Amino acid sequence: MPVEVPRELPLDQILLGDAAATLRMLPDASVQCVFADPPYNLQLRGELRRPDDSLVEGVDEDWDKFADFPAYDAFTRDWLGECRRVLAKDGTIWVIGSYHNIFRIGAIMQDLGFWILNDVIWRKSNPMPNFRGRRFTNAHETMIWAARSQQSRYKLNYQAMKSLNDEVQMRSDWTLPLCTGAERLRNAHGLKLHPTQKPEALLHRVIMAATAPGDVILDPFLGTGTTAAVAKRLHRHFIGIERHPAYVEAAWGRLRAEARAPRNAVVAPPAGRDAPRIAFGSLVERGLIRPGARVVDRQRRFAAEVTAEGGLVSGGLRGSIHRVGAAVQNAPSCNGWIFWHFERNGELLPLDVLRKESQPEG
Repeated sequence: MPVEVPRELPLDQILLGDAAATLRMLPDASVQCVFADPPYNLQLRGELRRPDDSLVEGVDEDWDKFADFPAYDAFTRDWLGECRRVLAKDGTIWVIGSYHNIFRIGAIMQDLGFWILNDVIWRKSNPMPNFRGRRFTNAHETMIWAARSQQSRYKLNYQAMKSLNDEVQMRSDWTLPLCTGAERLRNAHGLKLHPTQKPEALLHRVIMAATAPGDVILDPFLGTGTTAAVAKRLHRHFIGIERHPAYVEAAWGRLRAEARAPRNAVVAPPAGRDAPRIAFGSLVERGLIRPGARVVDRQRRFAAEVTAEGGLVSGGLRGSIHRVGAAVQNAPSCNGWIFWHFERNGELLPLDVLRKESQPEG
C-alpha cells in the first residue's frame, strides 16, 4: 500500500512554484478562502495583450482566433480542482478575470461543483484608454465569488460591507481605482514590476467580506503579494504561490514593511439594527488611512483607533467617527470629520482633509 505523507500547512509563507503542482502539497480542507488572479489566456507565440487591451510585443486583433483554449481549460480545471480540495467545507473562493477568460473559468467552476454566489464587477475609476479605437475602453473586470458547494454555510460579513459603503447595502458593482502612485511596485528602471498588480483596496474589501481574523487565505497566483500584505494587515494568515522569483522577492519586501493593525481594530463589527453608521470606510479600504491609525481631537483630550470596517474604537466605545466623537464628549451629536484629527508631518489635520483629497480633481 502507498504511504500517506503528512502535509503541513505553511502559514504566512510564499511558495515558489507552479500553482497546481504546489497546491497538491497542501492538506485537504485547510483554508477558509481563496483569492485567485490567474493568467488571462492571452499568450500567443510568446506575446501578450494586457487586460486594458493595450498590446505587449504587438499581438494583432486576431489573437483570439488562435488562443489555445483546450490547454487553458485543462490548466484551469487542474488548479481550480486543487483549490476546491484544499477549501474547508464552508469556504469560499474569489476568482478575478477579464472578458478573455472569466466566462470559461465560470463554467469550469460550476462543472467542478462550486456554488456561485455573486459575480462582482470591479469598475475601474481610472481605466487605461483604448488607444487604437477598435473597441470600447475596457473599464472593468469580473470577480466570481463562490462557495465550495451548495451545502456550504459560507461567511459574509454583511454589516462590515454595509459599513464600508456608508451604511448602504453593498452592491455587486465596486468602483475602485487601479493600482497607482506609491502603491504600484516598480523595478530599478521605474517600470511597472507587474502588469496587473491589483489595488490593496480591492483585496481589503474581499478579505473583509468573507473572512475573520485568524482565517487562512490562499492565493495561488500571488504576483507581488497584494493578498498577503492585506491579509497580514488584517490579522489573517496567508499562503501564497508564485512561479516568478522576482515577484516572490518583491512580495517578501512588501510583507517585511507591512505592519499588522492593532487586533482590536480588526474584529468583526456588531450586527443588527444597532450597528454603527460609518461614513469613511472607503478611505480605509483604499489605504488613505490605515486600520489602527490613531486619531485625536484638536486639543488631544480624546484618542481613538481606526477600525478595519471604517469606524473608530476608543476604550469600550466602538462605532462611526460621528458616534464615537459624540460619546467621548458626552454630547448628543458630533461631526466626526471635523472633530477627529490625524497627524501628518507633525501637524494635526482633520479627517475632512482625507475626504477632500480622495475626490478626483476637476
